[in-house]
Amino acid sequence: MNKNNEILIIDFGSQYTQLIARRIREENVFSEIFPHTVSLEEIKKRNPSGIILSGGPMSVYDEDAPDINLEIFSLNIPILGICYGLQLLAKHLGGKVEKADAREYGKAEFTVSKSSKLFSNCELNSTVWMSHGDLVTEVPSGFHITGTSAHSPVCAVEDIQKKIYGLQFHPEVAHTAEGRKILHNFLFSICNCKGDWTPVHFIEEKITEIKNNVGSDNVLCALSGGVDSTVAAVLVQKAIGGQLTCVHIDTGLMRKNESEKVVTLFREHLSLKVISIDASKIFLERLKDITEPERKRKIIGNTFIEFFEQEAAKIPNVKFLVQGTLYPDVIESVSVKGQSVTIKTHHNVGGLPEKMHLKLIEPFRELFKDEVRNVGKALSIPVEFIERHPFPGPGLAVRILSDVTKEKLSLLCDADEIFIDEIKIENLYNEIWQAFAVLLPVQSVGVMGDCRTYENVLALRAVTSTDGMTADWYPFQPEFLARVSNKIINKVKGINRVVYDISSKPPSTIEWE
Repeated sequence: MNKNNEILIIDFGSQYTQLIARRIREENVFSEIFPHTVSLEEIKKRNPSGIILSGGPMSVYDEDAPDINLEIFSLNIPILGICYGLQLLAKHLGGKVEKADAREYGKAEFTVSKSSKLFSNCELNSTVWMSHGDLVTEVPSGFHITGTSAHSPVCAVEDIQKKIYGLQFHPEVAHTAEGRKILHNFLFSICNCKGDWTPVHFIEEKITEIKNNVGSDNVLCALSGGVDSTVAAVLVQKAIGGQLTCVHIDTGLMRKNESEKVVTLFREHLSLKVISIDASKIFLERLKDITEPERKRKIIGNTFIEFFEQEAAKIPNVKFLVQGTLYPDVIESVSVKGQSVTIKTHHNVGGLPEKMHLKLIEPFRELFKDEVRNVGKALSIPVEFIERHPFPGPGLAVRILSDVTKEKLSLLCDADEIFIDEIKIENLYNEIWQAFAVLLPVQSVGVMGDCRTYENVLALRAVTSTDGMTADWYPFQPEFLARVSNKIINKVKGINRVVYDISSKPPSTIEWE
């Protein structure tokens, strides 16, 4: 990574911090998030082109409010403070921050009051997104006010000599009309970034890094059939060729014919060396009569590890394990206070290295999901595979809300296939983040022909999202839902009622279990 062409984001707990990183990367500039406790030595070592101070939920005067090392303001590195970040720099550099008479949340009208590089080519009057209870009432010496709003007379400030800028609103949020232009101006007019962080550039750097780290050792990769592990395997193979062995374990909990399809893709289209194991019988035996979701996850995780270890033991000189860890996983493991949080059990393949004493290769731990997809496209992985919806680690076991049987899996696979096929026919697949069917532990009365039926209820779920952290249910046309419902009930014997889930995340999760 070209670290002298990156933006370092210091996080004070804002719900939008990840969004800042995403917006910057969309400009082909690398950005990374650090807690507010990041040391001055770390910042100097990275030598970023610019620093962004994020927003945050607290007041700068709260007793345990997150703070910053004052020497950051003397590094001669351009700084942009957003919301809390603006208030923090105002407080520390000699300005004044006070409680607002009225807290300001949502849309507001912003007016550029003084010419500034930050607002080059921006409308002088535009809509911005506010989220604050304090406001700056006096600017520090050397600063000029460059923008105002009705409730924030100090809405934008700058000190050109010190290259320090501040905004009371959030430019990273889509509701801020000129937000992308403002961030673009900060990156290229103020920080002099190059904008050369592209998938191809990333691939070249990672190949060199992996080659140097691995040397002549062998590497293992557990291939689930998901996008992240597959793209990671292709990238690592480009670096070390035959030193990589992939293991695909068919748990019997995947979508219809999926194991066969993905193994064919791995071998014939991606030229990966793959060991494929059909362990479906063992997984089903161990899941018999288990209904509690957490127990299902643990059984699946432990059984997976058992089979994976057996295969790993057969390969000589294995020193590394490839994992498709993404940047949100890394961010979520560290809070604004720098404390770790528990990772969900269904990510427990992460327990493999500790048990097997393997070093990790995690090429995507600095990437978001959409960036991994762009890397996959640059590696010539088929687009229809790259655009696949996310799939849970425990598979269909957590989409059957009761004990898992072969019969229930067959019902769910058939119904899910109809739902996804209809979505693709309507050209809606890429508009939706994730779509799937859930077999409920409920039976209901129905009538088919002149006969009474007492069969299963199926729930359909489809959501839109950018990263899976928040999600809205997808508004299908009623005619579409009616058609899908009819097809499922007519073609899948054992289902006589179909419902559609219209809950968002939060408060609901995307998956039901």
